[in-house]
Amino acid sequence: MMSILQGIRFYTTVNHLKDLPKTTNIEVAFAGRSNAGKSSAINTLTRRNRLAFVSKMPGRTQHINYFQLNDGNFLVDLPGYGYAKVPQLIREHWRHLLSTYLQTRSNLVGLILIMDVRHPLTELDQKMLEWFSITNKPVHILLSKSDKLSRNQSMKTLKSVQNFLLEQYPHCTAQLFSSLATVGVEEALQV
Repeated sequence: MMSILQGIRFYTTVNHLKDLPKTTNIEVAFAGRSNAGKSSAINTLTRRNRLAFVSKMPGRTQHINYFQLNDGNFLVDLPGYGYAKVPQLIREHWRHLLSTYLQTRSNLVGLILIMDVRHPLTELDQKMLEWFSITNKPVHILLSKSDKLSRNQSMKTLKSVQNFLLEQYPHCTAQLFSSLATVGVEEALQV
């Protein structure tokens, strides 16, 4: 099966809401805590090694990065959140940029939220779910780095996250994912 993400290419980077592309094309955004594995997930799903820049240093993605698919629609890479070593002014700018984009962008049809399976549903992850839930658009959670836990531990975490979602955010789904071990790639592509 040929992936919808094949042939994806960089389109533009945005640091201010006024610079968002003036298109009617569909957007699916990728968000996650700094160092949760967001860039690795994007690279794995697109089968491209360096489409999204992977760094050991958290907070590397500092703008909204647009990648265009062959059909004209967009994958949108949002700045990682929760990175403490960023000046307060920049953190506030990111918070405003992210919350406004997530809550008001009509082109945005869904969110892929990356969470480290070892630390899911942090306060900031829940804030992201809260911001986006008012739109009633779907959220799919990739519990990344699932290769770092035993199969039993990762399944237990997945079940716990799914139960939380069922109670709090029934329009959200979750799955295990690992870029390193290529776990959950086909399932994520289907979503």
